[in-house]
Amino acid sequence: MKSKKLRILLVEDNPDDVLIAERSLMKGAMKDRSELFVVRDGQEALDFLNHHGTHQGAPRPDLILLDLKLPKVNGHEVLAEIKSNDSLRRIPVIVMTVSEREEDMVKAYNSGASGYITKPPSSAEFSKVIETVLDYWRISELPSEAGSSVGV
Repeated sequence: MKSKKLRILLVEDNPDDVLIAERSLMKGAMKDRSELFVVRDGQEALDFLNHHGTHQGAPRPDLILLDLKLPKVNGHEVLAEIKSNDSLRRIPVIVMTVSEREEDMVKAYNSGASGYITKPPSSAEFSKVIETVLDYWRISELPSEAGSSVGV
């Protein structure tokens, strides 16, 4: 088992969904094994990842949970920026959205998303989805930050 905490960046503008994610992290095995960082719009996500403004010194996340429908910069644009940046592109990005549109899913995967999950309507189901995603990424091998500079 890994001893390092899984750093998760949640890019989500819906306060209810943020609360569900926070509660899901406080349950079970992830309670002491993860750190959650929350940003509320696409521009703030890019600032966090690029250490701009109030996010200077922000840690590099191990996993990004990304909503598509965001203010300022939408999720598709954030994903494209992440995957075009050599120092960020290996960070797994899971799109978690209410959109069931096939074109959103195809665009997300074509842009490099590691997964696409349609948010379930109930908070209990959404919590279970988040727990399942986090359990998977907790046991998956992820490259270190130093590994982000290794050639493809």
